[in-house]
Amino acid sequence: MENVEVLLEALPFIREFYGKTMVIKIGGHAMVNDEILEETVKDILLLYFVGIKPVVVHGGGPEISEKMEKLGLKPKFVEGLRVTDKETIEVVEMVLDGKINSKIVSMFIKNGGKAVGLSGKDGLLIVAEKKVMKLKKGSEEAVVDLGFVGETKLVNPEILRILLDNGFIPVVSPVSADLEGNVYNLNADNVAGDIAGALKAKKLIMLTDVPGILRDVNDKSSLISRIKLSELEKLLEKGVLKGGMLPKVDAIAKALKGGVEKVHVIDGSRKHAILLELFTKEGVGTLVEL
Repeated sequence: MENVEVLLEALPFIREFYGKTMVIKIGGHAMVNDEILEETVKDILLLYFVGIKPVVVHGGGPEISEKMEKLGLKPKFVEGLRVTDKETIEVVEMVLDGKINSKIVSMFIKNGGKAVGLSGKDGLLIVAEKKVMKLKKGSEEAVVDLGFVGETKLVNPEILRILLDNGFIPVVSPVSADLEGNVYNLNADNVAGDIAGALKAKKLIMLTDVPGILRDVNDKSSLISRIKLSELEKLLEKGVLKGGMLPKVDAIAKALKGGVEKVHVIDGSRKHAILLELFTKEGVGTLVEL
């Protein structure tokens, strides 16, 4: 009977989400632990088989750094962004497109799903441009050349709509190109937010290594269950949010302002976190809305 009660609690949510698009950004432990990754894939497949249309976006920073070190290249970062020269962008493509994207697609196939691997280059899904970074040095601003680090100029979601309408799960790596064919490494959080906005997705779900958005990064009990974007931006101004949460806030803002109804930030290493967040009244992470 307990199992039946759980199913009945999920029913109104399943009904609400049926036929809707959700963008899921996989990051954190799910990217380096195959067991957690496969559990995440199974949860996404459950969404798929109850009529939700998932789009998966992934990163892979730790594996890029590991591969670089094996090749004798030293990873360099400025304000959390990887300095990406010509040799590094080749490693980024090799790891994100050749290894991680292929691994995730294979896991979907193994568990009965129909997944298609894409990069931001495919079908001009993401038209990129070089990211211009400015750092303050005293009273002056200095431009830092990050190499082949890009940001989204334009999203063309048609290829995703074609795949979704024909029953496929798109799996997207954040490697993209500009119209001259120059390849860039984009932040996966931002790519997920840009894609979610372009698709007017019902939800953007961001898997990370923390329980959600915390008022105190050192206190997991300070989890914020629900927050408005305006309040989140105030926390950002106060310096409460730091490190890897910064690009997430940027992605959340872009997604919500682009037409996404709600954004969820959850702990990807927690078993069935996606299902608990979507199909229970309490949820387990942070819900952000306009």
